Amino acid sequence: MVEVCGVIEIGTMAAMRNGWAGAAIALALLAGQAHAQDAKPQDNKPQDAKTQDAKTQDARGPALKLELNRLEPTGDACRTYLLVDNSRGPALKSLKVDLFAFDTDGVAQKRLAVELGPVQERKTMVRLFDFAGLACPKIGRILLNDVMACEGGDASREGCLERIETESKTAAPFVR
Repeated sequence: MVEVCGVIEIGTMAAMRNGWAGAAIALALLAGQAHAQDAKPQDNKPQDAKTQDAKTQDARGPALKLELNRLEPTGDACRTYLLVDNSRGPALKSLKVDLFAFDTDGVAQKRLAVELGPVQERKTMVRLFDFAGLACPKIGRILLNDVMACEGGDASREGCLERIETESKTAAPFVR
């Protein structure tokens, strides 16, 4: 038996266009929404800029790495294996993320709110969840749209979003 972490399916893009999911989306986003940046910083920065980036990383805390590790077909869904690497950070009671799956043409197909917590201190773990009604080969990329909740120690939603670094071991990129 496979344990799947807490997932709230916010809806398909077709359903959102029909309007039935509008109220659910509004409620899910009441916590506020920070705009995630799609671009990753390039490594061709001058040494002073790299030093400044290191100071910024120190100020926001240790990185919390989320790795899209595997996509696996299961029935009419795509099972997603997400590695949560908190090997340098404090424990979190809750880490709820807002994810979008885009198809290979770049069109948003599915939105999920996924509870990844609890996340133990200095621990790496794998969390599983399903993109229901979406075949794995149709997933072109996954977007970390926002952090909806982050609780534990002195963690804040905004602070957790700043700490998160994304990467992918699959053909589908995982971006912020």
